[in-house]
Amino acid sequence: MAYKDLREFVAALEKAGELKRIPFEVDPVLEITEFADRSVKQNGPALLFEKPKGSSIPVLINAFASAKRMELALEVDSVDVVARRISEYLEMRMPEGLLGKLKMLPMLAEMGSFFPKIVSGGPCKEVILKDKFSLFDIPVLQCWPQDAGRFITLPMVFSRNPDSGKRNCGCYRLQIFDERTTGMHWQTHKQGAEHYRRMKALGKSTRMEVAVAIGADPAAMYSAILPLPPDLDEMMIAGFLRSKPVEMVKCETVDLEVPANSEIVLEGYVELGELRTEGPFGDHTGFYSLSDEYPVFHVQCVTHRRNPLYATTIVGPPPMEDFYMGRAIERIFLPLMRMQLPEVRDIYMPPEGIFHNLILVSIRKSYPGHARKVMSAIWGLGQAMFSKCIVVVDEDVNVQNVSEVAWKALNNIDPERDIQFVMGPVDSLDHASRLINYGSKMGVDATRKWPGEGFTRPWPDVIRMSDEVRARVDQLWKQAGL
Repeated sequence: MAYKDLREFVAALEKAGELKRIPFEVDPVLEITEFADRSVKQNGPALLFEKPKGSSIPVLINAFASAKRMELALEVDSVDVVARRISEYLEMRMPEGLLGKLKMLPMLAEMGSFFPKIVSGGPCKEVILKDKFSLFDIPVLQCWPQDAGRFITLPMVFSRNPDSGKRNCGCYRLQIFDERTTGMHWQTHKQGAEHYRRMKALGKSTRMEVAVAIGADPAAMYSAILPLPPDLDEMMIAGFLRSKPVEMVKCETVDLEVPANSEIVLEGYVELGELRTEGPFGDHTGFYSLSDEYPVFHVQCVTHRRNPLYATTIVGPPPMEDFYMGRAIERIFLPLMRMQLPEVRDIYMPPEGIFHNLILVSIRKSYPGHARKVMSAIWGLGQAMFSKCIVVVDEDVNVQNVSEVAWKALNNIDPERDIQFVMGPVDSLDHASRLINYGSKMGVDATRKWPGEGFTRPWPDVIRMSDEVRARVDQLWKQAGL
């Protein structure tokens, strides 16, 4: 049964021994970050700070910060279950005969239940504040010493495509400037930024409406970070993940909907053309992202539940909570990648690569230059375009074992022959690129080389003992008392 809201998820975490309540005062300025960082690095629990300094609103952090917690969030024994469900839907074909069509009906009916459901009201409207409110009433964290201030780090930011009218939900950090304004960190490649550019180009309005929900059921929160194609509704995907539609409610002051079970909702607008310096911010790269000019979000109305929870996260030197969230994305979206690239057997993004810096890919190699075709295809797949380095190996290499990949790749490459460089878009947070949003990428073909690729020398086998000898020595090993 899908979680009704964030509170049910908290109860599930506590029941599973995955939550620790902190009953004494801890400062949201730096101290909560240090707690959360230590906990995730030591494989510790999610943390619920019941008395954050300066606020009556408890703070939840590290709720997704382990494989176990991701499974609890998605209500599965393994995230591979979600991947299998996706594969089943992707592989659906209209079957032959009446019996085959009847068997498909339950799946088609289930698909219809994923779409968001508009309701007349919800818990997020229990308290409505249109004048007497301050963003500083929320225990927003200053995460790291050089941060420019306090940042809302786990928001669900809703906007609407001005051309199609379709909703988008993204997770874009919000630096609090004062009681009623924040930065809106719309990196240029994100859909929120695209909506902003389109509205500006249309010239029909000077304002773009925005709603920000903080804290909801875990599937809805998680969907905000998914690398989905443009105009694919994240709340529909959340319905798929939770096998039940997300209930959405109209905002009070803007023409947008938010999850009805949200803990806190900020309603307002971005003034088109208004920019303000945002940052620096201690980012998921493990370095501070530099300050830059970003739009300003003006908050007109705050609604929230009675006694709300504030859900947040921190990013920084890996591994942190975002690694576990990204790891689940990697497994869940592998079937989608394999639809377009069926030769891909597996992928792995090590935590040290911070998602966009390194992808390890194993393929079933079928023709000369196949590895380079796969590199080019990945650089053309949505947010995978940011991948700074792609290493392609043969299907018999376990990419989940970084040590094995390094051993075989380093042995298999002739650097001049097997490494290629290309130019293209890079992540806005890449501080090493020559220009913001534009730089180079590297592809490494670490597959066995074929004669058709100009390699005429013999290719040696990996050293392995025979199974027969291993079996005999298994017995002798015991006999020797080893």
